[in-house]
Amino acid sequence: MNKFLQLALDFLDPPVRAEPASSAKGLLSGPSHSVSPLAPTVPAATLDQVLSPASFDHPRANRQCRLGSTQVAYEFRRARRRNIGFAVGAEGLTVSAPKWVPLYEVEAAIQSKARWILRKLDEMRERGERLETARIDWRDGATFPFLGEPVIVVLDPRQGAAGGGLLRTDLESLPGVTRQTLHLGLSQSASAAQVRDAVQAWLMRQASRVFTERMEHYAPLLGVHWKKLSLSSASTRWGTASADGGIRLNWRLIHFRLPVIDYVVAHELSHLRVMDHSPRFWDTVASVVPDYQVLRSQLRDDALPPW
Repeated sequence: MNKFLQLALDFLDPPVRAEPASSAKGLLSGPSHSVSPLAPTVPAATLDQVLSPASFDHPRANRQCRLGSTQVAYEFRRARRRNIGFAVGAEGLTVSAPKWVPLYEVEAAIQSKARWILRKLDEMRERGERLETARIDWRDGATFPFLGEPVIVVLDPRQGAAGGGLLRTDLESLPGVTRQTLHLGLSQSASAAQVRDAVQAWLMRQASRVFTERMEHYAPLLGVHWKKLSLSSASTRWGTASADGGIRLNWRLIHFRLPVIDYVVAHELSHLRVMDHSPRFWDTVASVVPDYQVLRSQLRDDALPPW
């Protein structure tokens, strides 16, 4: 068993993998079904119902195929594994296969998974477009999320040291509407990198405080003891737990609503009781966060743009 158990959730550009399952020959990773070595190409009319004709090119592509009206250039790897596997990430499709599987069986497997592959490629492309649109322009007046609420950056040299930052909450003219502003000790001529770094420093301090509070809340409920909290900047992991009681949480979680943070905290603390993702583990998570499946989905769907 690995020393660390990672929280298998999407973050910025994580791959989406088909769930392992056995085909007729035990080769194909994906929903259970039979694969003929000479399976015909799926008709274009059928696949065009999934998405409009397009092309997807992996930057390290070394093979290509046509799925309906869509040309897909994918990265093909030979690996020490028992079956054919698919991973769809921000870069495109990666196909892995055992060394002994002939190419015609790999191609047949791709055709049999065509609808799933095209759907995931299209979802990744749309997600990339959303992330690019949401990319933050770090300057006076920039907006970023904190605990699920927007915060406006105010460059205010009177605030003092740039590493400080003061969060203010002001009532707007509309009843029940508030505006949060983070005042940073920076001049109006500060560079985007300076503004970004000052905001990140403030967010990481808030993350350390909030995560500690939530871990102290959930650890007794789960009957576990954690020894150390570390902040992570991993690009594909929200958190990890080690058998010695160490917990690592991604500081970017502080962007999300408190219930979402609670789910990740409970997830990692639950690993101190059950060091796998078995049904017993998920029952442990559900004992303190009953709606964890909804929160997990929100965490995946609301991923933030890279800084």
